[in-house]
Amino acid sequence: MSDLKPLVILAAGGTGGHVFPAESLASELQKRGYRLALFTDKRGGTYSGVLGDLETKRISAGGVAGRGFFGKVKSALSLALGTFQARRLLGRMHPRCVVGFGGYASVPTMIAASLGGYPSMIHEQNAVLGRANRLLAPKVKRICTSFEKVDFITEVNSDNVAFTGMPVRSNVIDVRATPYQPIDDHSPIEVLILGGSQGAQIFSDVLPEAFARLSPALRERLHVTQQCRPEVLDQTIEAYKRNGLNATLKPFFDNVPDLLAKTHLLIARAGASTVAEVTTVGRPSILVPYPYATDDHQSRNAHAVDEVGAGWLMPQEAFTPDILADRLEAIFSEPRTLNNAAAASLKAGRPDAASRLADAVEELIEV
Repeated sequence: MSDLKPLVILAAGGTGGHVFPAESLASELQKRGYRLALFTDKRGGTYSGVLGDLETKRISAGGVAGRGFFGKVKSALSLALGTFQARRLLGRMHPRCVVGFGGYASVPTMIAASLGGYPSMIHEQNAVLGRANRLLAPKVKRICTSFEKVDFITEVNSDNVAFTGMPVRSNVIDVRATPYQPIDDHSPIEVLILGGSQGAQIFSDVLPEAFARLSPALRERLHVTQQCRPEVLDQTIEAYKRNGLNATLKPFFDNVPDLLAKTHLLIARAGASTVAEVTTVGRPSILVPYPYATDDHQSRNAHAVDEVGAGWLMPQEAFTPDILADRLEAIFSEPRTLNNAAAASLKAGRPDAASRLADAVEELIEV
């Protein structure tokens, strides 16, 4: 029994952006022999994979800021109940470390960990500290980030920050060694478009028209692979056909890592997972932030890519067929621009993010 490693509790729930890094860390810590448990809200029952196999405790959780007076009261009561539940469970389980991944599902557990004096840390997926993590940042011992620069990290807690990166799937890491294939004046050009869970509509509206405005020589060399919402798939296919463009369109691709490996340019939203995957593989990107994302965090994610020369930020209001066509014409006409962006993207990637996160946990346990 003395050979058993300590228990680490993960607090996660909600969207995949919060859950995936928790799953990656769980997998890495299991390899290192740690015992794990998951604290989540009522949605925790839907998890599969590594998280689905963990001992799971479901506690009450509410939004950090409810809407209206009664919403705020309800959120406060849920938070108080969840904190009480979590503190009682922590007292029974005696973890050596508690790790939160943002979102309101993590808040009660992390507050309880702070009140109980347990070593704790949070992971922030975006280049803006989320609202839940902003609340928790002063209470934890370590803040792990996916980006080197993160908004809303203050001088008070800056000494506790560790840049670990955002974990990606193992099959994304597997294609990192695939070299970027430069284009010349005659080679085919592969463009990949990933719409993400929100906002694929604008890509269906803009991209066929933008590609149609390219010079005939470029259009003939172009092959487009695009993710579309099911409800606009047929009309988008028709738009590409009408403009004489070579395109493969589906609502979902199960081979995104392979598609990234062979692409010359990605056009996508700027979610944390998308940014992490494209930089892990080392491919240039045009990122169009979802303008309604909380705290405009996708713009900050895209800016981080643009700033290091790994791609280009295009605000949605500037994402028009004419402007995009001019940008693509310039990029494809100067292959060195793409090659330099690919190299910068590869340099920016953090394929060892899960390992770095696990190292941070172990350092916290040893303190």
